[in-house]
Amino acid sequence: MADVVEIVCYPIKGCAGTSMSDALLTPAGLTHDRSFMVISEDGVYRTQRRHPRLALIRPAVSADGSRLTLDAIDATARYGTVHLGITTSAPRRDVDLFGTTFQGIDQGDEAAAWLSEVLSTPSRLVRVPPEHDRVADGLTPGPSGYADSSAVHLLPRSSLVLLNRRMAERGSPPLPMNRFRPNIVVDSGPGQALDRDCGDWAAVPHAEDRTRRIRIGGAELGYAKLAVRCAVTLVDQEAGARQGPEPVRTLAGYRRAASGGVVFGAKFSVVRPGKLSVGDEVVVQEWGVAEL
Repeated sequence: MADVVEIVCYPIKGCAGTSMSDALLTPAGLTHDRSFMVISEDGVYRTQRRHPRLALIRPAVSADGSRLTLDAIDATARYGTVHLGITTSAPRRDVDLFGTTFQGIDQGDEAAAWLSEVLSTPSRLVRVPPEHDRVADGLTPGPSGYADSSAVHLLPRSSLVLLNRRMAERGSPPLPMNRFRPNIVVDSGPGQALDRDCGDWAAVPHAEDRTRRIRIGGAELGYAKLAVRCAVTLVDQEAGARQGPEPVRTLAGYRRAASGGVVFGAKFSVVRPGKLSVGDEVVVQEWGVAEL
C-alpha cells in the first residue's frame, strides 16, 4: 500500500516550503501554493535558477488567507520578520512568466523593500489575482497559479533512494527530498512486494512515470507530464547557494527524456478537488506507458 508521507506547500514561487499534516487541494493545486511570485521591477519572474537565495525566504500564510509573514535566515545574517496584509483589490500589473504575460497584484512597498534586501537586487512581490485563468498543458491540462507548469508535483521516496544509490556509486553524497521541491511525497511500507499490481507501486522507483489517474483522500489527480529538472536541483535549500553538478550529472546518465532534458518525478493536474492528509492511501486508478 502506498501512502502520503509528506505534503509541502510553497506559497511564494521559488521560496521555501511548509510541510503540513493536511491540506485542501483546490483546482489550481494546494491552497496558496505558488500563489505569490517575486519579480523584478519590470515584472519578470525570479526563480532559484538565477536567484538561489530565494530558498532562504520562508513565507507563511495565515489560516484565513489574509496575512503573509516573511522571514529569512542564512549563515551570516538574520533579516527582520515582516507581517503583511494580503491584498487582492490593488491594481493589476503585467508579469512575465517564461515569456508569457499574466497579471499580478502588487503586495506593496514593505514587501518589496524586504525582498530587495534579502536578494540584494530590486524586487517586488505579486499575488495571483482571483480571475487568473492560466491552464497548464500536458496529458491532463489543468489550472495552475505561478508554478512552472502543472499544479501538483508528486514524487515517491523510492525514486530518490535509487538516485542517491547511483550518486553514491560516483562518490557523491545523498541529497534530501527538498532539492526537488515536491508537493506530495509518497512511500510504501517496508517489506512489501515490489509489484504495482499488488498496490505497492510506490516501492518501485519511477513508477510515477506510468501513473495516469490517482486518488488520494477526497481528491483525484490526472497525470500531466514528467517533471523536467533544471538548475534549481543544484541549489542547497538550506544554504541558498549552488552546490556542484549533482543531481543533474547522475540523472543525465539514466533519466534523459526523449524530448530533451532530464526528468525526475511527475506533474499532475487536479481532476477532483478535496482534502489530503499525511497517511492517506494513494491509489492508482489508471496506468499508462512511460514517456521516457
